[in-house]
Amino acid sequence: MAELFAYTDGACSGNPGPGGWGVLMRAMEGDTVIKERELKGGEAETTNNRMELLAAINALESLSRSSTITIVTDSNYVKNGITSWIFGWKKNGWKNAAKKPVANAGLWQRLDAANARHDVTWHWVKGHAGHPENERADALARAGMAPFKPK
Repeated sequence: MAELFAYTDGACSGNPGPGGWGVLMRAMEGDTVIKERELKGGEAETTNNRMELLAAINALESLSRSSTITIVTDSNYVKNGITSWIFGWKKNGWKNAAKKPVANAGLWQRLDAANARHDVTWHWVKGHAGHPENERADALARAGMAPFKPK
């Protein structure tokens, strides 16, 4: 049976500013890629954290049925948020430890719902460190941002 992987990344030119997200989806059998798909998008005025979240959200929402998948991200914000911080936020009515509203709460709620439909393993990799799939996700994020950058 094939293993599913989604390599996700977000990019922003200025923070806030134009931004993009990218996803490299792969189905693998052992070391062999049996299927690959690329996703990307962007916004005119956004933040890097929003783009990192949207990459993960779009990866999970693109799956037509409940799946076992590994999400590979270079964002500690996304990985720690979905595997640790979110439980306290939900318990505290979407307030953070300082009793302030959680930043990007709507996106976190969307990610939480998408995450719940699947069996997800979250894996962090160092960004811009020569990881080939992370570099491709970064290129997709930059391509997703391109239409929103001033000419």
